[in-house]
Amino acid sequence: MLSDTYLPVALFAVLALAVPALVFWLSRYFRPLKVEDRQETTYECGEEPIGEAQIQFHFQYYMFAIIFVAFDLVSVFVILWALVFSDIGEIAKTMLIAFLMVLMVGVTYALKKEEILWI
Repeated sequence: MLSDTYLPVALFAVLALAVPALVFWLSRYFRPLKVEDRQETTYECGEEPIGEAQIQFHFQYYMFAIIFVAFDLVSVFVILWALVFSDIGEIAKTMLIAFLMVLMVGVTYALKKEEILWI
C-alpha cells in the first residue's frame, strides 16, 4: 500500500534526474565540432568589444544591492505581517517592531559608513 502511494513521486524523481542527464549526454552529438575564429571572440551584442573587459566597481554599488535585497525581503515579511495584524498577539507585534528597528539601525550604520546619509 505504501509503495502505491509513493510510486508517482519515485517516478517523478527518476524522470527529474534522468532527463537532464540524457539531454546533457545527447548534446555532444548535436553541437558543432569545428571551432571558428568568431566563436573565440568576446560577444557584446554583435559588436567588437572596445577597451578593457575587467573594470573595478565601487563598493558603494554592492552596498546598495545588499540594502535593496534586505528591504525586498523585509517588505515581503511586513506585507505578510500586515495581512494578519489583527490576529497576532502582542508578543509577535513587539518582535516585528524590534526586527524593523534592528534593520533600520543596520541600514543607518551602512549608509553612514559609506558617508552618503545626509541627515
